[in-house]
Amino acid sequence: MKQGKVNSYNTESINILEGLDAVRKRPGMYIGSTDSRGLQHCLWEIVDNSVDEAISGYCNNIIIFIREDGSVEVSDNGRGIPVEYDKKSKLSGIEIVFTKLHAGGKFGSESYKNSGGLHGVGASVVNALSQRVSVEVLRDGINYKLEFINGEAGNYKDGKFIKSHILEQEEVSKAGSGTKIRYWYDTNIFSKDSKVDFKATLERAKQTSYLVPGLEITVIDEKSGENYTFKSEGGISDLIRDKSDQNLLSDVIYITGEGYYNETIPVLEKEKLISKEIKRKMEVEISFTWLNDYLHEISSYVNIISTPKGGTHLSGLNKSLVKIINESARDYKYLKNSDENLTIDDIYEGLRLALLVRISEPQFEGQTKEILGTTAASTIVHEVVYDGLKKIISDKARKKDQEIILTKITNAMKARVSAKLQRETVRRKTALENSSSLPTKLSDCRTRDLERSELILIEGDSAGGTVKASRDSEFQALMPLRGKILNVMKSSEKQMLDNAECASIISAMGAGSGETFRISNIRYGKLIFMTDADVDGSHIRCLLLTLCYRYLKPMLEEGRIYAAMPPLYRIEISGKKDYIYCYSDLERDREVEKLNFNNDKIKNIQRYKGLGEMDADQLHETTMDITKRKLRKITIDDSEKASIAFEMLMGNEVSGRKEFITLNGGLLDKSKIDT
Repeated sequence: MKQGKVNSYNTESINILEGLDAVRKRPGMYIGSTDSRGLQHCLWEIVDNSVDEAISGYCNNIIIFIREDGSVEVSDNGRGIPVEYDKKSKLSGIEIVFTKLHAGGKFGSESYKNSGGLHGVGASVVNALSQRVSVEVLRDGINYKLEFINGEAGNYKDGKFIKSHILEQEEVSKAGSGTKIRYWYDTNIFSKDSKVDFKATLERAKQTSYLVPGLEITVIDEKSGENYTFKSEGGISDLIRDKSDQNLLSDVIYITGEGYYNETIPVLEKEKLISKEIKRKMEVEISFTWLNDYLHEISSYVNIISTPKGGTHLSGLNKSLVKIINESARDYKYLKNSDENLTIDDIYEGLRLALLVRISEPQFEGQTKEILGTTAASTIVHEVVYDGLKKIISDKARKKDQEIILTKITNAMKARVSAKLQRETVRRKTALENSSSLPTKLSDCRTRDLERSELILIEGDSAGGTVKASRDSEFQALMPLRGKILNVMKSSEKQMLDNAECASIISAMGAGSGETFRISNIRYGKLIFMTDADVDGSHIRCLLLTLCYRYLKPMLEEGRIYAAMPPLYRIEISGKKDYIYCYSDLERDREVEKLNFNNDKIKNIQRYKGLGEMDADQLHETTMDITKRKLRKITIDDSEKASIAFEMLMGNEVSGRKEFITLNGGLLDKSKIDT
């Protein structure tokens, strides 16, 4: 022990944060972050309370108003927050909801049977992180109002805020009930550039309208004047129809059912938690169709919560699909006795599906609610889907759907088996040939440091020699590509593997492809596209991106894919050895204007049409030297949007692409077209 200085850590050093202070001190524990994502989370906490009213059958209209001053207002026509005063705390229901953590009607109560929120912290957390909150509740012909400033209750009188626990009351003539909440987030807590994302709000509102049929949700942006209203009567079947195009192989199939199970849970009785076994009801809905495509899109939800990582409900679904479709394929002779069983991957090919379970107090794995953990969901979903799909497949009136679906799935199985055999052949060859297994045209680098190494894919063999002479062979590996690679959105995995250029890229990365891709096995930390600055170069870059999106997707998700940015122009100045390189027309014009202003005489302006026009020194200085080069990182922020974009722009369906070009062609800046 060190001598001299007294250890000052004692009981007095321990701070006790009570009430909303804990939220202000550690906001990330409650909303994840204090940037725009955190603000969005606050909005969902308020909106989900209104949606819970709709799920319970007491609300059919929600309005989300993004105000020009940065505040957000959410109103609904539900029952309204209780306004009575609690005998113990002497506080109104409104003040309890907005100032007490874990206070709400969702803890063993019958008020909300299928609630999205579980923690009872939504409104109070929003209050804790806001400078001001205004709450109005309409009940029984009286409008109740309470304001909060920095979390403390009160009301304004003559423009001055006076702390108080008493609700303002005003008799109104309009009938009905509801709640209106407006809050101004605390700029001292959230980052300066934080804002509520209007588009993200629209997407969440639209998704919610599918999950709660009959609920009308309006989103208004006061600044832009835009407003949208979403309402669905068909639920998740509308979700599947709206996301599908004309590329359907089958009608949209809808199955619904329910099941019961017993669960032991802690229940609050007489201010004590006791364990009690209760009977639960689970409602199941599934809607799906198959498209003439190779990709799949599976969405799963619990009440109004998206579960992107699945859980017990999805495992039950997968189990039932594999069982009933294998049985049907053999019963109706789509599979021979010698054929392999169909797998879930075969069934998923071209499948677009939404699964929704409604359940009281669902159990999730972790705080993010991304994975359902309720054990009974697996069995109940399995039984509902198995029985429902069996009736549909055996229905003689739907024989056409049966033929289309089973043919599609068995063809996927045959393609998978064929691709598997090919991969096994490649693996055997790799094991025998060892070093010769890498592509012959790959010029490897020396380092084995993953984060330093990079593989540069070069457009054309002709530019390869120049790039090779200008690279740093310590960490820069090169591989030239001959022409345009295969459009893998229009091809099967087997066709992709048969393509020499695609196979070379996957072989060089050394981490597999598609479902078998393992980013932990990659040989290079960066994958860089180096193409000419023309239309063909842009097309090749799009094709490479399509390959990466479909078969090397974790590389995109981890931000390991880049596009090199070679200069478009070289400006030569009389009397000077150094050149000026420009990367756009605008940059060229600015440099020319600057040189003219300084009376520098421009000797020549060269427009590079391709990488081959630069010598090795110029290419190294502008494009290869890591201290000077410019790279554009390519990332995926929204996987669903990316999937839609790739499918529309690179997929088989021509009509959707034609419509997109027709609608948006006028937005193109013609001056930027390389002719």
